[in-house]
Amino acid sequence: MPHPIPRQWDRNLLLGVLFICLSGLTSPLMNGFAKLLGESYSSLQVSWARAFGHVLFMLAVFVPRFGLRMLRTRRLGKHVLRSSCLFVSNLSFFFALGFIPMGDAASINMIGPLIVAALAWPMLGERTTPGRVIAVLVGFLGVLVIIRPGTDVFHWAALVIVFSALLNGLYQIVTREIADTEAAETSAIYSSIVGAFGMLLVLPFVWRTPADLVDLSLFCSLGVLGAISHYFVALSLGYAPANIVTPFQYVHMVGSVLVGYLMFDALPDALTWLGAAIVIGSGLYVGWTQTRR
Repeated sequence: MPHPIPRQWDRNLLLGVLFICLSGLTSPLMNGFAKLLGESYSSLQVSWARAFGHVLFMLAVFVPRFGLRMLRTRRLGKHVLRSSCLFVSNLSFFFALGFIPMGDAASINMIGPLIVAALAWPMLGERTTPGRVIAVLVGFLGVLVIIRPGTDVFHWAALVIVFSALLNGLYQIVTREIADTEAAETSAIYSSIVGAFGMLLVLPFVWRTPADLVDLSLFCSLGVLGAISHYFVALSLGYAPANIVTPFQYVHMVGSVLVGYLMFDALPDALTWLGAAIVIGSGLYVGWTQTRR
């Protein structure tokens, strides 16, 4: 007879799921603002604003509480790696949003949790089964239903979203690797250092001063929303394994469709919904099997 799961583990698992769902609800609003700004500003400037605002907001929130000691880390190389993955992932996603609707982009991006599930075994040593491998492959078929290569509805920007999802999956894997030794606050700040400071080298070449207070407010909100979202991710991965909590990021799909409809009057077509259902079903199966003893 299998041993019961300890109550503490139950509570931590639920907290992990809660925080990942909160992250999935905050980021669609940020993406909607980024799409609006992308109509008038370079995606490089938009991505920099998201990263730089993220760092400033995190410092303002956490330094008064924890002091500068929270910036101490013995895993700087890992932080640079995960920050690079996150920045290029965001840059790719914001760039692609200029060409395809938010709902379609979110549907394709749902492959991210399956990428995490596929990488968790070789990179984190989290065991897998043939059923989970099949579920991951089915999820990739769902993405093909959404993208529909070779048809009139195919757009090359969809492949950029797949690339973004791959890098975001790597970001989450590395975040999980250091979650046992790094505080969530430390991880949240370092997650955007590459975009915040590395982009300063090229920012003068793409900079355009915000036209009004509305655009300035949107730029500022990117960092705040992004910081809150990724702090929730760091908290979540500190409470529960990556391959358990990441399927619950599918809440992001609901938020993205809602934002896309309210802000851009765009809804996914029937085949996109079908492909998204396949991807989400595959991811939920993987998450469910990981909770079995």
